[in-house]
Amino acid sequence: MRDNHLTRRRFLRNLAVAAPAGSVLMIDPAMGQDLPRLALDDPLAVGLQYVEDAAQSKAPNYKAGQTCDNCLQIQGNEGDAWRPCAIVPGKSVAAAGWCAVWVAKPA
Repeated sequence: MRDNHLTRRRFLRNLAVAAPAGSVLMIDPAMGQDLPRLALDDPLAVGLQYVEDAAQSKAPNYKAGQTCDNCLQIQGNEGDAWRPCAIVPGKSVAAAGWCAVWVAKPA
């Protein structure tokens, strides 16, 4: 049985493998629709417990109403269905999705 529990060490290891140093925050937000979509079986997606539909999340720390669209990490244009994310460089995530590093946007 595979343990999908996200630890800080696993998250940082996956991030280091997926992102060249310094590229995490250098994504052009205008490119969100042009980026490949984060695959659900991507090791980073698995480590982040990423789902394309937040309501389908089985993660114990998921709370109803949390989506990538209202997460601090999302970038790109409001209203786009797929947008870049600071945590997942070079790929787009579903605005309706969710992952374990969700952080509320400031009000």
